[in-house]
Amino acid sequence: MALEHAILISLAERSASGYDLARRFDASIGHFWRASHQQIYKVLARMEADQWVSAQVIPQGSRPDKKVYEITDAGHEELARWLAVPTPPEHVRSEFTVKLRALHLLDRSLVFEAVAARRAEHEQRLLAYEESAQKFFPSPADLADEQLGPYLALRGGIRLERNGIEWCDEIAHTLEAR
Repeated sequence: MALEHAILISLAERSASGYDLARRFDASIGHFWRASHQQIYKVLARMEADQWVSAQVIPQGSRPDKKVYEITDAGHEELARWLAVPTPPEHVRSEFTVKLRALHLLDRSLVFEAVAARRAEHEQRLLAYEESAQKFFPSPADLADEQLGPYLALRGGIRLERNGIEWCDEIAHTLEAR
């Protein structure tokens, strides 16, 4: 996936300035596809040149003008094309897992510290996802069609974090038992 497609999906939901898109990424899509604010602005310029998005300039008085982007017909066509292409298997890269393979070479206390830190990160993300679910999807049975995809993506994140916590617990219990 290219960053362009994540931006097109976000703009298909709602027009936004580059700043608003960056904030939206930080709050949602960014959990699954990372992009810096600088990358988003750079890609928006390229997408505008490719006519996938158009921008309306909004004067802001004493502040610099703001550009509000919206997806164009060409952008919708590109998004439809990309969505129709099967997603290839995703390859996980995990430095933590590679280090775990060398468990027999590691100081156990360092492993316990790393596992505890990793578990805490999973707990923190899980809490954030669950708060988002409560805030944005309080009644999952009543979701509108356009809410179903974001809800299911969030559920995937919740499941990943719960699985991460369970794995950390399994590692710690296995090490404690030896």
